[in-house]
Amino acid sequence: MEKDEIRIAVMRIEGTNCEDESVKAFKALGVYAETVHLKQFYSDFIKEEEMRTIWDYSCIVFPGGFSAGDYVRAGVIFSARLKSVLRKDLEEFIKEGYPVLGICNGFQILVELGALPGFDEDRPIADKPEMALSINDSNRFECRPTFLKHENKGKCIFTRRLKREIVVFPVAHAEGKVTFPMGREEEYLNTLKENDQIVFRYVDKDGNYAGYPWNPNGSYYNIAGICNVKGNVFGLMPHPERAIWKWQLYSDIDLLVENDFWELEGNNEADGLAIFRSIVEYLLKF
Repeated sequence: MEKDEIRIAVMRIEGTNCEDESVKAFKALGVYAETVHLKQFYSDFIKEEEMRTIWDYSCIVFPGGFSAGDYVRAGVIFSARLKSVLRKDLEEFIKEGYPVLGICNGFQILVELGALPGFDEDRPIADKPEMALSINDSNRFECRPTFLKHENKGKCIFTRRLKREIVVFPVAHAEGKVTFPMGREEEYLNTLKENDQIVFRYVDKDGNYAGYPWNPNGSYYNIAGICNVKGNVFGLMPHPERAIWKWQLYSDIDLLVENDFWELEGNNEADGLAIFRSIVEYLLKF
């Protein structure tokens, strides 16, 4: 695929609020990206020139926010609407190897949709959710930078350009606790490990696995992000689109130097851009 052929759709409905940052991240890499309302895929009330199909795009992104007000459960209404109008096409899109990214509320949407954990490559969207992102252990909204350890060994196409083992992305959520079916936690965890599906885990500033506040929600096994078995569907609670430039993350230069997350000289990119760059480079070879 040539660079000018790459087209990114950042999905939105009422309540999403991080679509613009996601679009700008892709545009910083010189590829076409646009926000697309779900109704543009199916509604008779949309002008013909504004109608879209999933096959107009080479990557689908579900951004952060509070889709449909997070009523019932975070992401569940968006996922139900998706499943009712786009399930068949989205399943084929995933099977064909096109990338699908879910950030924060987008991760919640993919979980509710049944696209994650995505153990079955032949059936990429399960009939019902197989895991949950439940209310934070603190029972409150958590908004802070988090330290993440990159644990994927290459399965996930979204982190292949990541150069550092420890990165910093901010979180902003009230329902981000990775939870597996009661009594089957170890079974799910072992499957994720065997399939190389664990991508990020929460750690402290020294890279050690730790509890609250380093793990902001109480996620099982400190999991912050996972991919499907094929590696082309990725969901994470922290926000890489809010870690595109270094100035987005730190006001304390001493902290930056102390933890040595990047060189002070030269490139002003932060680690979040590597997520979007990985997508672009994957599509260039598609």
